[in-house]
Amino acid sequence: MVGAEEILHSKILIVDDQLANVTLLERILSSEGYINVRSTINPREVADLHLENGYDLILLDVQMPEMGGFAVIDALKKIEQESYLPVLVLTAQPHHKLQALNAGAKDFISKPFDMAEMLVRVHNMLEVRLLHKESKQYGIMLEQKVQEVEASRDLIHRQSEEVKQLYLELVAEKKQSFELTAQAGVMVGVEKEERIATAWLRSFRLRHPWLQFNLLTSLVGGGMVLIFQETISRLLILTVFVPILISQASNTGSQVLAITLRGLTLGELSSSKQNALVLKEAWLGLLNGILVGMVAAMAMYGAATYLQLSIAFMLGMVVFLAMVSSCLISGICGAVVPLALKKFGADPAVASSIVLTTATDSASVVMLLGLAALLIK
Repeated sequence: MVGAEEILHSKILIVDDQLANVTLLERILSSEGYINVRSTINPREVADLHLENGYDLILLDVQMPEMGGFAVIDALKKIEQESYLPVLVLTAQPHHKLQALNAGAKDFISKPFDMAEMLVRVHNMLEVRLLHKESKQYGIMLEQKVQEVEASRDLIHRQSEEVKQLYLELVAEKKQSFELTAQAGVMVGVEKEERIATAWLRSFRLRHPWLQFNLLTSLVGGGMVLIFQETISRLLILTVFVPILISQASNTGSQVLAITLRGLTLGELSSSKQNALVLKEAWLGLLNGILVGMVAAMAMYGAATYLQLSIAFMLGMVVFLAMVSSCLISGICGAVVPLALKKFGADPAVASSIVLTTATDSASVVMLLGLAALLIK
């Protein structure tokens, strides 16, 4: 509610070209207790004054020579668009009353003034004006509150989604971390579900089948030696380099296998990148094979020379070519084996190491002894 003190402090503007009327109205309002009363006899100033001061009530004479009251109302309506027009018309012409109300004025006072009537109309208009301002201000505050609530709700929703996404990312990272830590055991036949607290009988059941599978593949690799028994008997010195070649090739393949399994686990190895990975690892295997092959060839040449073998150079060449080809094959197998197992529905982390070991061991023996049989007569 609007209090009496607030009404008496309202901003009032008196507009009349007759100074006597202005003085009279000022005295009446002042005697009633209104303390913020201003006046002008120039109607052209009204719009600018209202724009600057925002009057709560304008007492406006209709008939003025320079600019009529209706023209002043039109100028004020441009300022008070979609708002309350606080104009109280002063007129001695009865037909001007309805015309003023139609133009936008809120009330009228007849000349000559009836003091009691004028004060009541001024009070009522000010009360309505101030209530309108309060209502408008309340509407603005309410709209701001609604916007704040909407913003808070959107913020809470976004934060909720962010927390949910963060939780999913943490779960995925934890799962990936577990997969990575489990790979080392899986690659040698230790299942992912086996823990320190797993009973010994279950651990036996989980591990032993893979040891049997590893033995079978090892027998396959060892069988390669029998094929070249005649070459071994003739060139016994080559047996010194068999475990060296196997170890080097196995290490090369294991490096590639670790990278490939990590890429599969983290989801970094899409089908479009698989061919590029194989080519990259083949190139790295070739480069590494050339460098380590040169060192191994010099070692073989030195050993054969020490034993006074006339074929020392050819033995060095055989070791070099075998090392290069073995590292190349191991690099390719390290990438292809897990990709092939995954394509056929098997877990690449479980069987890759055993299959890769068989492939690299067999390739190493075949390349070393096969090249020796082919090149050294």
